[in-house]
Amino acid sequence: MPAYLLEATFYVALFAAGIRIAAPLVFAAIGEVFAERAGVLNIGLEGTMLMGAWAGFMGMYFSGSGVIGVASAVLAGVLTTAILAYVCVTQGANQIISGIVINIFAVGFTSLTYRHIFRSDIPEVDSFGTIPIPVLSDLPVLGPILFNHTILVYLAIALIPLASFVIYRTQFGLCLRAAGEAPGAVDTSGVNVLYTRYLALLLCGALAGVGGAALSIGQLDQFNDNLTSGRGFIALAIVLLGRWDPLKVALGSLLFGIADALQLRLQVLDFAVPKELLAIIPYLIAIGAMALFVKHLRLPAALGKAYGRE
Repeated sequence: MPAYLLEATFYVALFAAGIRIAAPLVFAAIGEVFAERAGVLNIGLEGTMLMGAWAGFMGMYFSGSGVIGVASAVLAGVLTTAILAYVCVTQGANQIISGIVINIFAVGFTSLTYRHIFRSDIPEVDSFGTIPIPVLSDLPVLGPILFNHTILVYLAIALIPLASFVIYRTQFGLCLRAAGEAPGAVDTSGVNVLYTRYLALLLCGALAGVGGAALSIGQLDQFNDNLTSGRGFIALAIVLLGRWDPLKVALGSLLFGIADALQLRLQVLDFAVPKELLAIIPYLIAIGAMALFVKHLRLPAALGKAYGRE
């Protein structure tokens, strides 16, 4: 066994990187939890993340402000899912086909505008710097793993208990879950199902947009064609594996993040395996987990089904 695999510093760096890589997935996957709890399957999550990554980079590049970059990403995500909400919720269109169209549009729009503005240049921005938490960041092992990250990573961690509270402990969360299980029954009780689904989708778009920004301006400092590289689809799989629970979804995101961090580090260390094989490790884990657990899932009863008042 290589010596570096026996060193504690290797694993500390691995888990710290895994948390950083998992942050964009946490935003997107928890956003999808809200949408699917309400009965809307947002297949366009990949495209929404990509629009957020593009808008976040553009906003930060032209303004020089990370706050404006994140706000731009939120706006792009909300506008993208607003289109999807109108088509799927108001017009009752097929949610899968509509989401695929969103994904195709996002790839074309972001690539075209980016290449038109910057031509052959590859501009960069100054990403969010790490913010060590006093005292806690000095703890052995846990300090560098948990308490030495950017503000976006901290926000992703804070989102987990907040989302759980909203879903399980608030009136909105109750309406959300009811809209995804028995929309007809909840409609007769006075809850506007369409309004609830709109709110859920817009919230999903905002969080997915931040997830895209966490990737472009929170980690990579730049934007490239198809920057998300399937992370939106991975987030969709994580939501299923996490059974629409924010904590389980976050753990699934962390698993993927650690696997991705592992293959990156093994490539850098010239591990005796072709880098192309190492690069597919995270995706193999996702596929394997889906194959093992998806047959035991109980989907929300109204997931993917359009609803309209009689």
